[in-house]
Amino acid sequence: MTPTLDDRITGSLLGAAVGDALGGPVEGYTPEQIAERHGGRVTGVVGPWNGDSWRTARPIAPYHKGDGHVTDDTLMTHALIRVYEKVRGHLDAYAVADHLVPELMSSPVWIPELEAEALPLQRIFLAEKWLVARLHYGHHDPREAGAGNIVNCGAAMYMAPVGLVNAADPHGAYAEALDIAGAHQSSYGREAAGVFAAAVAAACVPGATPRTVVDTALALAKDGTRAAIEAVAEVADRHRDFESALVPLRKAVAPYDSVGPDYRNPGLDARRPSRLHSIEELPIALGMLLVGEGDYRRTVLGAVNYGRDCDSIATMAGAVSGALHGEAAVPAEWAKRVAEASRLDLHAPAAALAAVAHEVFARDTARRRAHESARAALTDASR
Repeated sequence: MTPTLDDRITGSLLGAAVGDALGGPVEGYTPEQIAERHGGRVTGVVGPWNGDSWRTARPIAPYHKGDGHVTDDTLMTHALIRVYEKVRGHLDAYAVADHLVPELMSSPVWIPELEAEALPLQRIFLAEKWLVARLHYGHHDPREAGAGNIVNCGAAMYMAPVGLVNAADPHGAYAEALDIAGAHQSSYGREAAGVFAAAVAAACVPGATPRTVVDTALALAKDGTRAAIEAVAEVADRHRDFESALVPLRKAVAPYDSVGPDYRNPGLDARRPSRLHSIEELPIALGMLLVGEGDYRRTVLGAVNYGRDCDSIATMAGAVSGALHGEAAVPAEWAKRVAEASRLDLHAPAAALAAVAHEVFARDTARRRAHESARAALTDASR
């Protein structure tokens, strides 16, 4: 049975949050370190890397990563959904300045990793705090505020809602995400935001497959982002088991990734604007989608056990897989545990975004019909 729009939205957002929570406790480590720490590959929710010492262990403290806690990827995704709830229409860079920044600065939410209610600003990374510095304090043009920020996956990681509001319209999702992300990032970080949103939208097309999603991403992606996805996809096509794909996928993306082999100690040229580079997270997420043949469990576990920035990789992979198959694809026991541990209603944001999406669909349809009518009249008048 083909999933409905509402089901795809729920599956995508639930899938992203669960992937985020599974990847959080092993973020920053290598596949070898992960296997040694956990006595094999991660197969579900695990505890903090440093056990009960997580409160003081560096470099993780004071964040309680693990035990089913979502990270900043999900916090930012939910914040963007609240912006959609307010605007109830397509977003642009000005919506980031007018609504997302105030959300980060003045609306306390439960932060699972801090085990406290706090402002999102107190948890997000410096690349996201850039939004507040540039837009609230610096009063920069929202469309250009992302220039000068480090180039990472910060803008891309929370763009699933853009793809869902533009479900089955990858070109529209790409354009909207690029506009929104202009307030946050530049170069290949901004490009990744557009391509990820397009991939989520493409996954909502009835009959979509992992291959059609990746082909759509390749058709829209530019520069190093396109080259990296192409290289990773070519390797992914030769694997159907993430265990055998871990090393080959890393080798495929390495020439495009500016961070370098040591994730925790990036080189001096890391995260700088470039037409030749790509963030690592999006190509690997799409590669794991191909390796896992779209199956949620295989896709996300591949992303998690890849290590490095695996919470964001699993967030993206989970969002696309969930959009392809709907809520039933996400293991119910994982979703329940993550929701309870994170003390978050993971279904409420999905319901809110679905309501907005239906409104946007109706207005888009009316606008498209008016445009078609006007074009028809113009064509007739020119004869």
